Amino acid sequence: MAVRGISTRSALTLTGKVINDVVSFIVFSFLDVFDILLCYVYKVIDFLIEAEWKPCYCSSAKEAITSSGKILVSEQGESKIVRLTSSKLQLEEISDTLYTRPSLVSDISKSTVNELKRLKVESSTTMIQQPREKIKKGTVRSTYTINSTIVEMLQGKIGAQRSRPAPRWSDCDCKTCNSWSSSAKETLFVHAEGPKDNVQEDVLFIHGFISSAAFWTETLFPNFSKSTKSAYRLFAFDLLGFGRSPKPIDSLYTIREHLDMIERSVLEPHKVKSFHIVAHSLGCILALALAVKHPGSVKSLTLLAPPYFPAPKGEQATQYVMRKVAPRRVWPLIAFGASMACWYEHISRTICLLICKNHRVWEFLTKLITRNRMKTYLIDGFCCHTHNAAWHTLHNIICGTAGRIEGYLDTVANCLKCEVNIFHGRDDELIPVECSYNVQNRIPRAKVKVFEKKDHITVIVGNQKEFARKLEEIWRRARD
Repeated sequence: MAVRGISTRSALTLTGKVINDVVSFIVFSFLDVFDILLCYVYKVIDFLIEAEWKPCYCSSAKEAITSSGKILVSEQGESKIVRLTSSKLQLEEISDTLYTRPSLVSDISKSTVNELKRLKVESSTTMIQQPREKIKKGTVRSTYTINSTIVEMLQGKIGAQRSRPAPRWSDCDCKTCNSWSSSAKETLFVHAEGPKDNVQEDVLFIHGFISSAAFWTETLFPNFSKSTKSAYRLFAFDLLGFGRSPKPIDSLYTIREHLDMIERSVLEPHKVKSFHIVAHSLGCILALALAVKHPGSVKSLTLLAPPYFPAPKGEQATQYVMRKVAPRRVWPLIAFGASMACWYEHISRTICLLICKNHRVWEFLTKLITRNRMKTYLIDGFCCHTHNAAWHTLHNIICGTAGRIEGYLDTVANCLKCEVNIFHGRDDELIPVECSYNVQNRIPRAKVKVFEKKDHITVIVGNQKEFARKLEEIWRRARD
Protein backbone atom coordinates (compact mmCIF):
# COMPACT_ATOMS: atom_id res chain seq x y z
CA MET A 1 0.00 0.00 0.00
CA ALA A 2 2.82 2.37 0.92
CA VAL A 3 4.59 1.71 -2.39
CA ARG A 4 1.35 2.26 -4.29
CA GLY A 5 0.80 5.55 -2.44
CA ILE A 6 4.29 6.77 -3.30
CA SER A 7 3.89 5.83 -6.97
CA THR A 8 0.50 7.58 -7.12
CA ARG A 9 2.00 10.71 -5.56
CA SER A 10 4.89 10.64 -8.03
CA ALA A 11 2.49 10.25 -10.95
CA LEU A 12 0.42 13.22 -9.76
CA THR A 13 3.56 15.32 -9.31
CA LEU A 14 4.78 14.45 -12.80
CA THR A 15 1.35 15.20 -14.29
CA GLY A 16 1.24 18.55 -12.53
CA LYS A 17 4.70 19.43 -13.81
CA VAL A 18 3.78 18.54 -17.39
CA ILE A 19 0.58 20.60 -17.20
CA ASN A 20 2.53 23.55 -15.73
CA ASP A 21 5.14 23.30 -18.49
CA VAL A 22 2.59 23.14 -21.30
CA VAL A 23 0.40 25.97 -19.94
CA SER A 24 3.52 28.06 -19.24
CA PHE A 25 4.77 27.61 -22.81
CA ILE A 26 1.42 28.75 -24.24
CA VAL A 27 1.04 31.70 -21.86
CA PHE A 28 4.58 33.00 -22.25
CA SER A 29 4.50 32.60 -26.03
CA PHE A 30 1.44 34.85 -26.01
CA LEU A 31 3.17 37.31 -23.66
CA ASP A 32 6.21 37.38 -25.98
CA VAL A 33 3.99 38.60 -28.82
CA PHE A 34 1.96 40.92 -26.57
CA ASP A 35 5.11 42.65 -25.29
CA ILE A 36 6.20 43.38 -28.88
CA LEU A 37 2.79 44.91 -29.62
CA LEU A 38 2.96 47.01 -26.45
CA CYS A 39 6.33 48.33 -27.60
CA TYR A 40 4.68 50.11 -30.52
CA VAL A 41 1.68 51.18 -28.45
CA TYR A 42 3.92 52.93 -25.92
CA LYS A 43 5.99 54.57 -28.67
CA VAL A 44 2.82 56.20 -30.03
CA ILE A 45 1.47 57.22 -26.61
CA ASP A 46 4.86 58.55 -25.45
CA PHE A 47 5.14 60.63 -28.61
CA LEU A 48 1.62 62.04 -28.25
CA ILE A 49 2.05 62.95 -24.56
CA GLU A 50 5.77 63.73 -24.24
CA ALA A 51 6.51 64.75 -27.86
CA GLU A 52 9.20 62.07 -28.04
CA TRP A 53 9.64 58.36 -27.58
CA LYS A 54 12.53 56.90 -25.71
CA PRO A 55 14.26 53.87 -27.24
CA CYS A 56 13.65 50.60 -25.44
CA TYR A 57 15.84 47.54 -25.01
CA CYS A 58 13.75 45.34 -27.27
CA SER A 59 14.58 47.60 -30.23
CA SER A 60 18.17 48.63 -29.55
CA ALA A 61 20.28 48.38 -26.42
CA LYS A 62 22.63 51.02 -27.78
CA GLU A 63 19.82 53.53 -28.36
CA ALA A 64 18.19 52.83 -25.00
CA ILE A 65 21.41 53.59 -23.14
CA THR A 66 22.87 56.41 -25.23
CA SER A 67 19.56 58.31 -25.21
CA SER A 68 20.27 59.19 -21.55
CA GLY A 69 23.68 60.67 -22.31
CA LYS A 70 25.70 57.51 -21.82
CA ILE A 71 27.94 55.58 -24.19
CA LEU A 72 27.73 51.81 -24.60
CA VAL A 73 31.05 49.97 -24.80
CA SER A 74 31.27 46.23 -25.55
CA GLU A 75 34.48 44.30 -25.04
CA GLN A 76 35.06 40.54 -24.81
CA GLY A 77 31.35 39.78 -24.41
CA GLU A 78 30.89 42.21 -21.51
CA SER A 79 28.90 45.43 -21.64
CA LYS A 80 29.92 48.62 -19.91
CA ILE A 81 28.76 52.20 -20.11
CA VAL A 82 30.74 55.40 -20.08
CA ARG A 83 28.83 57.63 -17.70
CA LEU A 84 29.35 61.37 -18.00
CA THR A 85 28.70 63.62 -15.00
CA SER A 86 29.51 67.26 -14.38
CA SER A 87 32.97 66.35 -13.09
CA LYS A 88 33.73 62.69 -13.89
CA LEU A 89 33.93 60.10 -16.63
CA GLN A 90 33.04 56.70 -15.14
CA LEU A 91 33.06 53.20 -16.63
CA GLU A 92 30.59 50.79 -15.07
CA GLU A 93 28.99 47.47 -15.90
CA ILE A 94 25.44 46.78 -16.96
CA SER A 95 23.69 43.44 -17.29
CA ASP A 96 23.33 41.83 -20.71
CA THR A 97 19.89 40.58 -19.57
CA LEU A 98 18.58 44.09 -20.19
CA TYR A 99 18.72 43.49 -23.93
CA THR A 100 19.24 39.72 -24.30
CA ARG A 101 16.34 37.59 -23.06
CA PRO A 102 16.11 34.62 -25.44
CA SER A 103 12.71 33.10 -26.16
CA LEU A 104 11.13 31.28 -29.09
CA VAL A 105 9.25 34.33 -30.40
CA SER A 106 12.19 36.70 -29.94
CA ASP A 107 14.57 34.27 -31.67
CA ILE A 108 12.21 33.94 -34.65
CA SER A 109 11.67 37.70 -34.93
CA LYS A 110 15.41 38.45 -34.66
CA SER A 111 16.31 35.83 -37.28
CA THR A 112 13.67 37.28 -39.60
CA VAL A 113 15.00 40.81 -39.17
CA ASN A 114 18.58 39.63 -39.70
CA GLU A 115 17.61 37.78 -42.87
CA LEU A 116 15.84 40.86 -44.23
CA LYS A 117 18.92 42.96 -43.48
CA ARG A 118 21.14 40.41 -45.22
CA LEU A 119 18.94 40.43 -48.34
CA LYS A 120 18.96 44.23 -48.35
CA VAL A 121 22.74 44.33 -48.18
CA GLU A 122 23.11 41.75 -50.97
CA SER A 123 20.72 43.62 -53.25
CA SER A 124 22.39 46.94 -52.66
CA THR A 125 24.26 48.22 -55.71
CA THR A 126 26.45 50.71 -53.86
CA MET A 127 28.77 49.08 -51.41
CA ILE A 128 31.61 50.65 -49.45
CA GLN A 129 34.56 48.31 -49.24
CA GLN A 130 37.22 48.69 -46.61
CA PRO A 131 40.84 48.02 -47.74
CA ARG A 132 41.74 44.56 -46.50
CA GLU A 133 45.48 44.98 -46.77
CA LYS A 134 45.58 47.38 -43.80
CA ILE A 135 43.57 44.95 -41.69
CA LYS A 136 45.87 42.07 -42.56
CA LYS A 137 49.00 44.05 -41.70
CA GLY A 138 47.61 45.31 -38.39
CA THR A 139 47.45 43.44 -35.13
CA VAL A 140 44.28 42.58 -33.22
CA ARG A 141 44.11 44.40 -29.90
CA SER A 142 41.42 45.10 -27.32
CA THR A 143 41.20 48.86 -26.83
CA TYR A 144 38.80 51.59 -25.85
CA THR A 145 38.88 54.75 -27.94
CA ILE A 146 37.48 58.14 -27.07
CA ASN A 147 36.30 59.89 -30.21
CA SER A 148 35.21 63.44 -30.93
CA THR A 149 31.58 62.67 -30.06
CA ILE A 150 32.52 61.84 -26.47
CA VAL A 151 34.67 64.96 -26.25
CA GLU A 152 31.73 67.09 -27.35
CA MET A 153 29.46 65.38 -24.80
CA LEU A 154 32.03 66.00 -22.08
CA GLN A 155 32.26 69.66 -23.02
CA GLY A 156 28.52 69.93 -22.74
CA LYS A 157 28.39 68.09 -19.41
CA ILE A 158 31.24 69.76 -17.53
CA GLY A 159 29.98 72.76 -15.66
CA ALA A 160 26.36 72.03 -16.53
CA GLN A 161 23.67 71.78 -13.88
CA ARG A 162 21.82 68.49 -13.71
CA SER A 163 18.16 69.01 -14.44
CA ARG A 164 15.37 67.26 -12.61
CA PRO A 165 12.82 66.30 -15.24
CA ALA A 166 9.21 65.75 -14.30
CA PRO A 167 8.04 62.15 -13.84
CA ARG A 168 6.90 60.34 -16.95
CA TRP A 169 3.20 60.20 -17.70
CA SER A 170 3.08 56.51 -16.74
CA ASP A 171 4.69 57.15 -13.32
CA CYS A 172 3.01 58.44 -10.18
CA ASP A 173 3.33 62.18 -9.54
CA CYS A 174 2.03 62.27 -5.95
CA LYS A 175 3.89 64.10 -3.15
CA THR A 176 4.98 60.87 -1.47
CA CYS A 177 6.61 59.41 -4.57
CA ASN A 178 8.19 62.71 -5.59
CA SER A 179 9.02 64.29 -2.22
CA TRP A 180 12.71 64.04 -3.16
CA SER A 181 12.30 66.46 -6.07
CA SER A 182 11.70 69.41 -3.72
CA SER A 183 14.80 68.70 -1.63
CA ALA A 184 18.01 70.66 -2.16
CA LYS A 185 20.09 67.50 -1.74
CA GLU A 186 19.49 64.38 -3.79
CA THR A 187 19.88 61.79 -1.03
CA LEU A 188 18.01 58.70 0.12
CA PHE A 189 15.10 58.82 2.51
CA VAL A 190 16.52 57.66 5.85
CA HIS A 191 14.57 56.59 8.95
CA ALA A 192 16.88 56.81 11.97
CA GLU A 193 16.19 55.78 15.54
CA GLY A 194 18.43 55.66 18.61
CA PRO A 195 20.52 57.94 20.80
CA LYS A 196 22.03 61.15 19.49
CA ASP A 197 24.82 61.14 22.06
CA ASN A 198 26.96 58.33 23.45
CA VAL A 199 26.28 56.11 20.45
CA GLN A 200 27.87 52.70 20.93
CA GLU A 201 27.14 51.03 17.57
CA ASP A 202 25.26 51.53 14.32
CA VAL A 203 23.05 49.15 12.34
CA LEU A 204 22.13 49.44 8.63
CA PHE A 205 18.93 47.79 7.38
CA ILE A 206 18.74 47.19 3.60
CA HIS A 207 15.37 46.17 2.18
CA GLY A 208 14.73 43.95 -0.83
CA PHE A 209 13.24 44.41 -4.30
CA ILE A 210 10.14 46.68 -4.65
CA SER A 211 10.05 47.31 -0.92
CA SER A 212 10.93 50.17 1.41
CA ALA A 213 12.36 51.06 4.81
CA ALA A 214 8.91 50.36 6.30
CA PHE A 215 9.65 46.66 5.91
CA TRP A 216 11.95 47.13 8.93
CA THR A 217 10.47 50.11 10.76
CA GLU A 218 6.98 48.59 10.98
CA THR A 219 8.17 45.14 12.06
CA LEU A 220 11.52 44.98 13.84
CA PHE A 221 12.01 48.51 15.18
CA PRO A 222 9.01 48.44 17.59
CA ASN A 223 10.16 45.07 18.95
CA PHE A 224 13.70 45.96 19.93
CA SER A 225 14.31 46.26 23.67
CA LYS A 226 14.84 49.59 25.39
CA SER A 227 18.47 48.73 26.04
CA THR A 228 19.03 48.14 22.33
CA LYS A 229 17.35 51.39 21.37
CA SER A 230 19.44 53.30 23.88
CA ALA A 231 22.75 51.80 22.68
CA TYR A 232 22.35 51.42 18.91
CA ARG A 233 21.56 53.85 16.12
CA LEU A 234 19.22 52.07 13.72
CA PHE A 235 19.18 53.22 10.09
CA ALA A 236 16.54 51.99 7.65
CA PHE A 237 16.48 53.70 4.26
CA ASP A 238 14.64 53.51 0.96
CA LEU A 239 16.97 52.38 -1.80
CA LEU A 240 17.52 54.55 -4.86
CA GLY A 241 14.39 54.41 -7.01
CA PHE A 242 12.09 53.10 -4.26
CA GLY A 243 9.84 54.54 -1.56
CA ARG A 244 10.53 58.22 -0.85
CA SER A 245 14.05 58.18 -2.24
CA PRO A 246 15.06 59.84 -5.54
CA LYS A 247 13.91 58.18 -8.74
CA PRO A 248 16.03 59.78 -11.50
CA ILE A 249 14.72 58.82 -14.93
CA ASP A 250 18.21 58.88 -16.49
CA SER A 251 19.74 56.45 -13.99
CA LEU A 252 20.64 52.85 -14.88
CA TYR A 253 20.53 51.87 -11.18
CA THR A 254 23.85 50.06 -11.22
CA ILE A 255 25.45 48.68 -8.08
CA ARG A 256 27.88 51.61 -8.01
CA GLU A 257 25.00 54.11 -8.02
CA HIS A 258 23.24 52.27 -5.18
CA LEU A 259 26.40 52.08 -3.05
CA ASP A 260 27.30 55.72 -3.69
CA MET A 261 23.85 56.82 -2.51
CA ILE A 262 24.08 54.72 0.66
CA GLU A 263 27.46 56.24 1.47
CA ARG A 264 26.33 59.77 0.65
CA SER A 265 23.00 59.50 2.51
CA VAL A 266 23.88 57.36 5.55
CA LEU A 267 27.57 56.73 6.20
CA GLU A 268 28.95 60.21 5.53
CA PRO A 269 26.31 62.58 6.99
CA HIS A 270 25.80 60.46 10.13
CA LYS A 271 29.53 59.80 10.51
CA VAL A 272 29.09 56.03 10.60
CA LYS A 273 32.51 54.45 11.09
CA SER A 274 31.63 50.84 11.95
CA PHE A 275 28.31 49.09 11.58
CA HIS A 276 26.24 45.92 11.57
CA ILE A 277 24.31 45.06 8.39
CA VAL A 278 20.90 43.40 8.16
CA ALA A 279 19.67 42.78 4.60
CA HIS A 280 16.79 41.02 2.87
CA SER A 281 16.67 39.44 -0.61
CA LEU A 282 18.12 41.83 -3.22
CA GLY A 283 19.49 43.89 -0.33
CA CYS A 284 21.85 41.00 0.47
CA ILE A 285 23.77 41.67 -2.75
CA LEU A 286 24.18 45.34 -1.82
CA ALA A 287 25.16 44.29 1.71
CA LEU A 288 27.92 42.03 0.41
CA ALA A 289 29.20 44.73 -1.96
CA LEU A 290 29.15 47.29 0.85
CA ALA A 291 31.00 44.91 3.18
CA VAL A 292 33.67 44.30 0.53
CA LYS A 293 34.04 48.06 0.01
CA HIS A 294 34.35 48.70 3.78
CA PRO A 295 35.95 45.48 5.09
CA GLY A 296 37.27 47.00 8.30
CA SER A 297 33.96 48.60 9.28
CA VAL A 298 31.54 45.65 9.30
CA LYS A 299 30.90 44.16 12.76
CA SER A 300 28.32 41.56 11.76
CA LEU A 301 26.54 40.53 8.58
CA THR A 302 22.97 39.17 8.68
CA LEU A 303 21.42 38.01 5.42
CA LEU A 304 17.79 36.99 4.88
CA ALA A 305 16.97 34.93 1.77
CA PRO A 306 20.14 35.82 -0.18
CA PRO A 307 19.64 35.30 -3.96
CA TYR A 308 22.82 33.37 -4.75
CA PHE A 309 22.59 30.92 -7.66
CA PRO A 310 26.06 29.58 -8.56
CA ALA A 311 26.15 29.07 -12.33
CA PRO A 312 27.41 25.72 -13.70
CA LYS A 313 30.57 25.74 -15.76
CA GLY A 314 29.94 26.84 -19.32
CA GLU A 315 26.77 28.74 -18.40
CA GLN A 316 26.59 32.52 -18.70
CA ALA A 317 26.04 33.63 -15.11
CA THR A 318 23.67 36.53 -15.81
CA GLN A 319 21.36 34.48 -18.04
CA TYR A 320 21.43 31.54 -15.62
CA VAL A 321 20.39 33.71 -12.67
CA MET A 322 17.62 35.31 -14.71
CA ARG A 323 16.18 31.89 -15.54
CA LYS A 324 16.37 30.83 -11.88
CA VAL A 325 14.74 33.98 -10.49
CA ALA A 326 12.24 34.27 -13.35
CA PRO A 327 11.67 30.71 -14.68
CA ARG A 328 8.86 31.57 -17.15
CA ARG A 329 6.34 29.43 -15.27
CA VAL A 330 2.74 30.26 -14.35
CA TRP A 331 3.02 28.38 -11.06
CA PRO A 332 3.85 29.24 -8.35
CA LEU A 333 2.28 32.67 -8.71
CA ILE A 334 5.25 34.49 -7.21
CA ALA A 335 7.44 32.98 -9.94
CA PHE A 336 4.88 34.06 -12.56
CA GLY A 337 5.01 37.63 -11.24
CA ALA A 338 8.82 37.62 -11.19
CA SER A 339 8.90 36.29 -14.75
CA MET A 340 6.64 39.05 -16.08
CA ALA A 341 8.70 41.69 -14.26
CA CYS A 342 12.01 40.33 -15.55
CA TRP A 343 11.33 39.16 -19.11
CA TYR A 344 8.97 41.84 -20.42
CA GLU A 345 9.95 45.50 -20.47
CA HIS A 346 6.58 46.78 -21.69
CA ILE A 347 4.29 44.40 -19.81
CA SER A 348 6.11 45.32 -16.59
CA ARG A 349 5.64 48.99 -17.48
CA THR A 350 1.92 48.32 -17.89
CA ILE A 351 1.83 46.67 -14.46
CA CYS A 352 3.54 49.73 -12.97
CA LEU A 353 1.06 51.97 -14.78
CA LEU A 354 -1.91 50.10 -13.32
CA ILE A 355 -0.55 49.52 -9.81
CA CYS A 356 2.08 52.15 -8.99
CA LYS A 357 0.57 55.18 -10.71
CA ASN A 358 -2.78 54.40 -9.05
CA HIS A 359 -1.42 53.25 -5.69
CA ARG A 360 -3.54 55.78 -3.79
CA VAL A 361 -6.66 54.08 -5.17
CA TRP A 362 -5.46 50.62 -4.11
CA GLU A 363 -4.53 51.91 -0.64
CA PHE A 364 -7.97 53.47 -0.25
CA LEU A 365 -9.74 50.29 -1.35
CA THR A 366 -7.60 48.17 0.97
CA LYS A 367 -8.42 50.37 3.94
CA LEU A 368 -12.10 50.42 2.95
CA ILE A 369 -12.36 46.63 2.61
CA THR A 370 -10.41 45.92 5.81
CA ARG A 371 -12.10 48.83 7.62
CA ASN A 372 -8.69 50.30 8.29
CA ARG A 373 -7.73 47.35 10.51
CA MET A 374 -4.72 46.28 8.45
CA LYS A 375 -1.45 48.15 8.07
CA THR A 376 -0.70 48.88 4.43
CA TYR A 377 3.09 49.38 4.65
CA LEU A 378 3.75 46.34 2.45
CA ILE A 379 1.40 47.69 -0.21
CA ASP A 380 2.97 51.14 0.09
CA GLY A 381 6.45 49.69 -0.41
CA PHE A 382 5.30 47.51 -3.31
CA CYS A 383 3.68 50.40 -5.16
CA CYS A 384 6.05 53.30 -4.52
CA HIS A 385 8.60 52.97 -7.33
CA THR A 386 8.97 53.70 -11.02
CA HIS A 387 9.22 51.18 -13.83
CA ASN A 388 12.65 52.51 -14.79
CA ALA A 389 13.95 51.94 -11.26
CA ALA A 390 12.48 48.45 -10.86
CA TRP A 391 13.51 47.29 -14.35
CA HIS A 392 17.13 48.40 -14.11
CA THR A 393 17.60 47.40 -10.46
CA LEU A 394 16.27 43.92 -11.13
CA HIS A 395 18.58 43.35 -14.09
CA ASN A 396 21.69 45.27 -13.02
CA ILE A 397 21.72 44.11 -9.39
CA ILE A 398 20.19 40.61 -9.20
CA CYS A 399 21.24 39.43 -12.67
CA GLY A 400 24.14 41.75 -13.43
CA THR A 401 26.16 40.91 -10.32
CA ALA A 402 25.98 37.14 -10.95
CA GLY A 403 29.54 37.09 -12.21
CA ARG A 404 30.87 39.08 -9.25
CA ILE A 405 28.97 37.77 -6.26
CA GLU A 406 31.32 34.83 -5.77
CA GLY A 407 34.18 37.31 -5.49
CA TYR A 408 32.21 39.20 -2.84
CA LEU A 409 31.58 36.00 -0.90
CA ASP A 410 35.23 34.93 -1.08
CA THR A 411 36.34 38.34 0.18
CA VAL A 412 33.91 38.12 3.12
CA ALA A 413 35.17 34.60 3.85
CA ASN A 414 38.88 35.39 3.65
CA CYS A 415 39.30 39.08 4.48
CA LEU A 416 36.50 39.91 6.92
CA LYS A 417 36.46 38.60 10.48
CA CYS A 418 32.88 39.49 11.33
CA GLU A 419 30.16 36.99 12.23
CA VAL A 420 27.91 35.97 9.34
CA ASN A 421 24.36 34.73 9.93
CA ILE A 422 21.86 33.63 7.29
CA PHE A 423 18.10 33.20 7.77
CA HIS A 424 15.62 31.67 5.34
CA GLY A 425 11.99 30.58 5.23
CA ARG A 426 11.45 26.91 4.41
CA ASP A 427 8.44 27.73 2.21
CA ASP A 428 10.15 30.49 0.21
CA GLU A 429 9.05 29.89 -3.41
CA LEU A 430 10.94 32.85 -4.89
CA ILE A 431 14.44 32.32 -3.45
CA PRO A 432 14.84 28.63 -2.47
CA VAL A 433 16.54 27.59 0.76
CA GLU A 434 19.40 26.11 -1.27
CA CYS A 435 20.61 29.67 -1.92
CA SER A 436 21.47 30.12 1.76
CA TYR A 437 23.38 26.84 1.83
CA ASN A 438 25.20 27.93 -1.33
CA VAL A 439 26.35 31.04 0.53
CA GLN A 440 27.46 28.88 3.47
CA ASN A 441 29.54 26.77 1.09
CA ARG A 442 31.49 29.90 0.10
CA ILE A 443 31.63 31.25 3.68
CA PRO A 444 32.15 28.17 5.90
CA ARG A 445 31.85 30.11 9.18
CA ALA A 446 28.37 31.37 8.24
CA LYS A 447 25.50 30.01 10.33
CA VAL A 448 22.24 29.11 8.57
CA LYS A 449 18.89 29.14 10.37
CA VAL A 450 15.81 27.94 8.50
CA PHE A 451 12.38 28.97 9.82
CA GLU A 452 9.74 26.31 9.26
CA LYS A 453 6.43 27.32 7.63
CA LYS A 454 7.83 30.76 6.67
CA ASP A 455 8.19 32.20 3.17
CA HIS A 456 9.98 35.12 1.52
CA ILE A 457 7.98 37.73 3.45
CA THR A 458 6.81 35.96 6.61
CA VAL A 459 10.40 35.16 7.53
CA ILE A 460 10.09 38.68 9.05
CA VAL A 461 6.43 39.72 8.91
CA GLY A 462 4.65 37.84 11.69
CA ASN A 463 7.99 36.61 13.01
CA GLN A 464 9.35 39.99 14.07
CA LYS A 465 9.53 39.42 17.83
CA GLU A 466 11.60 36.25 17.58
CA PHE A 467 13.81 37.74 14.90
CA ALA A 468 14.41 40.94 16.89
CA ARG A 469 15.69 38.83 19.81
CA LYS A 470 18.02 36.91 17.48
CA LEU A 471 19.46 40.12 16.09
CA GLU A 472 20.11 41.45 19.57
CA GLU A 473 21.98 38.24 20.41
CA ILE A 474 24.11 38.57 17.26
CA TRP A 475 25.03 42.18 18.06
CA ARG A 476 25.77 41.30 21.69
CA ARG A 477 28.16 38.55 20.62
CA ALA A 478 29.93 40.95 18.27
CA ARG A 479 30.60 43.32 21.21
CA ASP A 480 31.96 40.62 23.52
